[in-house]
Amino acid sequence: MLTSKQRSYLRKLAMDIPDIIFIGKDGITPEVIQQTRDAIVARELIKGKIQQNSMEEVEDAARKLAEATRSEIVCTIGNKFILYKKNLLKTKIEVPSKNSKTLKKKNKR
Repeated sequence: MLTSKQRSYLRKLAMDIPDIIFIGKDGITPEVIQQTRDAIVARELIKGKIQQNSMEEVEDAARKLAEATRSEIVCTIGNKFILYKKNLLKTKIEVPSKNSKTLKKKNKR
């Protein structure tokens, strides 16, 4: 389970990556699930998009793909979704730990 700070960090990283999963009129097919599995193993953080001709809702599609790939939903915005799953063999993204506290600098006068 991701914390809100971890989600925020991953959302920030996802701003610069392109959409690589596209769900069209056929919905979530076995091919889309396999493509998502392959992409999430290779990249850890992926972004997908629901096409205009699709009957799928973005929350439902993200939930189904997350369950099928055992990943976590970072967020859904409009017709896009972001999924994350840590690759234990080749970690590419270092997500802040749940215990880490950010230190705020105090202004000295």
